[in-house]
Amino acid sequence: MNIFKNAVAVLGLFFLAATANAASEAPFPADWQKWNSVSTTLTKIGALPGCDANVSSLPPIYQETVATYCNVKQGGPGKVAVLVNPAVKAGYDARNGKMPEGPAMILHLKEMKVLFVTGYKGGKAQYGIYTEEGKDISTASGPLSAETCRTCHTGYTSFCVNGQCGKVAK
Repeated sequence: MNIFKNAVAVLGLFFLAATANAASEAPFPADWQKWNSVSTTLTKIGALPGCDANVSSLPPIYQETVATYCNVKQGGPGKVAVLVNPAVKAGYDARNGKMPEGPAMILHLKEMKVLFVTGYKGGKAQYGIYTEEGKDISTASGPLSAETCRTCHTGYTSFCVNGQCGKVAK
């Protein structure tokens, strides 16, 4: 019986340690590779500017985005894609930030193989950062935190509505 109790205690500690490091709010979308790639101003560029690029003429949200992702990878993250869950395409197209529950959009940093996920719960945007394989790599603070995502996604109300940022490319 003592062995059983010890095994349960060890498993419990392992679970707590594993979840303490996993700071994503939005769940990992296992079917993300089947999502629709959409064209936005950012994806028309094809990549985020490098860290040495002069971005002072870009809108402030782009300047902050470049600065944030340059803190993730020296030199900049490179090629990007914006993916939308097919189940929320109508909400995405409406551009009003009203989405059904669950994962909705992804900023895919292709060269880094990282997914920045925006999902919704109770009508509110939630954020998560994962590898392509689904490992939660979000942190409690810093450029890979849900709070950093939230700060940018709520700090530019002329560009973002309830977590949905960007304009559809024309």
